[in-house]
Amino acid sequence: MALSADPGKGDQSFFAQPVVASFVAGGVAGAVSRTVVSPLERLKILFQVQSVGRNEYKMSVPKALAKMWRDEGWRGFMAGNGTNCIRIVPYSAVQFSAYNVYKRFFEDTPGSALGPYQRLLCGGLAGITSVTFTYPLDIVRTRLSIQSASFSGLDKAEPGKKLPGMWQVLVTMYKNEGGFFALYRGIVPTVAGVAPYVGLNFMVYEIARTQFTPEGQKDPGAIGKLGAGAVSGAVAQTCTYPFDVLRRRFQINTMSGMGYQYAGIGDAIRTIFKTEGLRGLYKGLVPNLLKVAPSMASSWLSFELTRDFVMGKERSGFL
Repeated sequence: MALSADPGKGDQSFFAQPVVASFVAGGVAGAVSRTVVSPLERLKILFQVQSVGRNEYKMSVPKALAKMWRDEGWRGFMAGNGTNCIRIVPYSAVQFSAYNVYKRFFEDTPGSALGPYQRLLCGGLAGITSVTFTYPLDIVRTRLSIQSASFSGLDKAEPGKKLPGMWQVLVTMYKNEGGFFALYRGIVPTVAGVAPYVGLNFMVYEIARTQFTPEGQKDPGAIGKLGAGAVSGAVAQTCTYPFDVLRRRFQINTMSGMGYQYAGIGDAIRTIFKTEGLRGLYKGLVPNLLKVAPSMASSWLSFELTRDFVMGKERSGFL
């Protein structure tokens, strides 16, 4: 039977289904947002993994970016971004589509809008789902981001020798660092941070979105969506940032030359407090906040534009 595009009829085209449209739009949003802020994303990781006594990147953000450019050129700005996009496209796609699946269990009536706490819970569940599916790519992205950085003592390839790529790093970790579980090292602090982060992101975006919507209109314009995305990302990331630092530290815990040997989450927190103080849990926060605004702003705008294109604006509504 042919499917109808008429909203008055019960059938919808395949891509007009909310879950499918959110999957497609989420993938586009992830790729756009991460590429826009790739240099700051990599710099954040370098700050996070730099242990006490290292001074290679102990400098202001502009100077660190300049150092990255001098040492590695344009490729340094984009190091790990290919893997990051391969990871973030399915991650973002699964996150947005999972949110649409979970929201059905929390709606008061089918199709009704969710309240703030319902959005928080649905977003948290969507975050857990997406990170579980894509975590091995995240840990490989971290390794690729730092393998060419100028950290003394870090194992490097010989000059002129091509650095290992995504697949080679995956295979090496699997063979030499504990098999399947090596690919999920750091998953516990990751989930602990991702659930509230994604939940807060969805909840705050909806609240901010209403504030940026002109009176008498249903939706904000492009600038309003950018503003709402920037606010939601900054709030969510600041609240959950220490979990992100812990995630990165565990991802390189067995990497030669990086100086981290944590027995568990409790040991990691105690060691960081003892050797680096409270600031140790917020290393890299400045470049992270600088990237969050354009990242989340472009992510939400790309998501809404793509979803409206796929579904048809008059039928898409909001999450």
